[in-house]
Amino acid sequence: MLTIEDVITAARRIKGAVRRTPLSWTQIHGKNVGIKWENQQKGGAFKLRGASNRLLALSPEEREKGVVAFSSGNHARGVAIAARRLGMHSAIVMPADAPKAKIDGTRSEGAEIILYDRMSESREEIAARMAEERGATLVPSFDDPYIVAGQGTSGLEILEQCVETGMGVPSQILVCCGGGGLSGGIALACPDSRIICIEPIGWDDMAKSLTAGSPQSIGPNPPPTMCDAIQTFKPAEITVSTLLSAGAGAAQVSEEEVKQAIRYAWAEHQQIVEPGGAVALAAALSGAVELNDGDVLLVSGGNVDPALHAEIVA
Repeated sequence: MLTIEDVITAARRIKGAVRRTPLSWTQIHGKNVGIKWENQQKGGAFKLRGASNRLLALSPEEREKGVVAFSSGNHARGVAIAARRLGMHSAIVMPADAPKAKIDGTRSEGAEIILYDRMSESREEIAARMAEERGATLVPSFDDPYIVAGQGTSGLEILEQCVETGMGVPSQILVCCGGGGLSGGIALACPDSRIICIEPIGWDDMAKSLTAGSPQSIGPNPPPTMCDAIQTFKPAEITVSTLLSAGAGAAQVSEEEVKQAIRYAWAEHQQIVEPGGAVALAAALSGAVELNDGDVLLVSGGNVDPALHAEIVA
């Protein structure tokens, strides 16, 4: 089982490799709420934290053979950045329908891109086969203790920033949730805060898993969603068990509520936020989660196609 000590060790390991992202305070439904802007992280999302922790922990021999990852975009770019910095080769399996901005951004970091069909092929199988053939290290997007611990460093920053602003420990932290790496890591880092995992309606595999007490898949024929960054079919044992131990909760938001959150972030804070990175903000604005003074929510990413963002905010 992972502990807060793993997150603290990760923070030491990746110091200098990631940015300390800003946390600002705003009024939502009469409550003073903190927003942690992980869209301001290098690469446009929190994923660089876990990727850096995983790759920096590799031995020189492992680095020589490179890494293989699978991702809809943000983890892909995080791995690509971390690998480029270490002079390593990275191969990333990405869905063919991933936003062009994410594919282009990952390729710009020097990664080899392998496209697949999200609905008919298994990215895990493709990546595992490639890693075995090449002798490379497989770097999953959330099913890895180094990844979870690295993502949890954002939680350590939240606690530091809340103390610095005189707000104290937040009673709740709302987290955008796909496979649960970020929410699980923050649960470890912030044991005195209740973690609320926010997912799109119809893609609530984490909510189902927390109810069942074990990893569960989403139902058949899930609805279309613009939240590609958190479009996961099943979470991992490590993330579910961590969140269960922490007593985490869950809530879901609609596509229209996500759009409203993107508009709010732009109009009120001049921040560009991608759909999957906006669900926690959407839950706060829509009332899907009842807020308390001092609660914090994460905006987890900002890698959105400019045309889609312009359409939404217009």
